[in-house]
Amino acid sequence: MIIPVILAGGSGSRLWPLSRQHYPKQLLKLFGDKTMLQQTILRLKGLPELGAPIVVCNVEHRFMVAEQLSEIGLSESAIILEPLARNTAPALALAALHARESDAASTLLVLSADHMIGNVEEFQRVVQVAAEAAAKNHLVTFGVHPTHPETGYGYIKTRQLDGGVADAFAVEQFVEKPNLETAQSYLAAGCYYWNSGMFVFKTDVFLQELQAHSPSVIAAAHQARSLAVRDLDFIRVDKESFAVAPNISIDYALMEKSSNVVCVPLNAGWSDVGDWKSFWDASQKDSAGNSFIGDSIDVGSTNTLVFSHDKLVATLGVDNLMIINTPDAVLVADKSQAQEVKAIILQIEKQKRSEHLQHREVYRPWGCYDAIDDGDRYQVNRIRVKPGASLSLQVHHHRAEHWIVVKGTALVQKNDEVMLLSENESTYIPIGTKHRLSNPGKIPLEIVEVQSGPYLEEDDVIRYEDSYGRS
Repeated sequence: MIIPVILAGGSGSRLWPLSRQHYPKQLLKLFGDKTMLQQTILRLKGLPELGAPIVVCNVEHRFMVAEQLSEIGLSESAIILEPLARNTAPALALAALHARESDAASTLLVLSADHMIGNVEEFQRVVQVAAEAAAKNHLVTFGVHPTHPETGYGYIKTRQLDGGVADAFAVEQFVEKPNLETAQSYLAAGCYYWNSGMFVFKTDVFLQELQAHSPSVIAAAHQARSLAVRDLDFIRVDKESFAVAPNISIDYALMEKSSNVVCVPLNAGWSDVGDWKSFWDASQKDSAGNSFIGDSIDVGSTNTLVFSHDKLVATLGVDNLMIINTPDAVLVADKSQAQEVKAIILQIEKQKRSEHLQHREVYRPWGCYDAIDDGDRYQVNRIRVKPGASLSLQVHHHRAEHWIVVKGTALVQKNDEVMLLSENESTYIPIGTKHRLSNPGKIPLEIVEVQSGPYLEEDDVIRYEDSYGRS
């Protein structure tokens, strides 16, 4: 059985301001009506002997991941929560130990949740080639045919493989991101491939090799896994044990050390969509090389990317720009600076701002809220509650709230009083009142909330009951 392992713990910082730490690119709909995580899983449909996927994600993203899997009909998947970031080697070790429990003879197909594949049919063909190589006890990596001298990817140097594995090459060397001149020489040589970060190997072979080359990774993962607990639909591993794991990628921990790695070439329109330049590369363009996504007007621009959904962006005679508009931040940059967006995030952190962490619209397990206006001693939120969902039973000591229903039906608890509110009806929650908002209906509930008081931050909350295990 092939068990997909989906690594969904990245932050996608170079796609700021669309990708944020609390809502990263793998959970966004960048191409089409499905998120990148959903597309990663859906493109596997039709592969033979495919088991339920294992998704490894940040604990902060757990409810969004679970909801997105549910939206595409996945109820049997395992969601392993990383209590803190420790790179890909410890994450893969956790997934492999989990897979071995359910099927000791399984093969793992390791994928990142934030990659794009243009030709799904060719991708599936190469996956099966890789599975055949893995059946011969090789560790298999996918090497992407380079289309240009890219300086943002690592490379894999290959040579002919002894042993007759069709369409596979021995890995001679993993190479760090090169400068432009070196990348041009790699492209001319013909034996170098982009390092995709995707793998196939037998579960037991992977664990044996990792034990041989990075035993500290296995030891920490095994201890964290042995102390794991079930939390709703999630597997919550032990934080203290996992913190001991070295912060190391699977390339450094294993692939660069093992003599048993083979490379299967992939030519299926792959992109890691790692920055806005690669997003522009993968997007549809007009005859002048422009890609306009969302509400935009242009006169005379060339080779420019505009991404905006909430307001009109107008461009006039510009060239080679990236203009990314979100409700609370706008990025304007030359495409040649796409790899340097992290420098903006460092400035945001230095100024102790929050635009790198989350959007103005904040997602919660029960739905979301959008802070549409604020001022001295007041804040206005638009709140959406999913059918059947409830906020926690809570109290605030510094703010009062006024709720106005604009769509659906609200079930409101205020101390011992319970009431139903329909559209255009409202209620007032005084400071210190124990209260809860629920949606008993079959359509989303939307309300406008006006908060007022001397302190309006989200940490002014005491929860008495919560359906989602939050303290």
